[in-house]
Amino acid sequence: MIAARYATTVQPWAGRDMMSGVTSSLDTLPKIGAPATRALNNAGYPALRDLVGVPRDELAKLHGMGPKALDIIQSALKQHSLSLG
Repeated sequence: MIAARYATTVQPWAGRDMMSGVTSSLDTLPKIGAPATRALNNAGYPALRDLVGVPRDELAKLHGMGPKALDIIQSALKQHSLSLG
């Protein structure tokens, strides 16, 4: 059988927290993708430190800002004992 030759084994996800490897300086934004980065820059938030205390709901309204980007931002702030509002 030809199909058997191309069979692959799918490994289960190890459960590693995708946010555990996020590191960010307060002077820059974490790697959140171009649309989310543009949205933050256009809204006047060019650095992670600018997001301290900003309500999550306010950021979620920005075009290009999704739940994954918000989780990454919150995780980066948490590394500095800070958070969104």
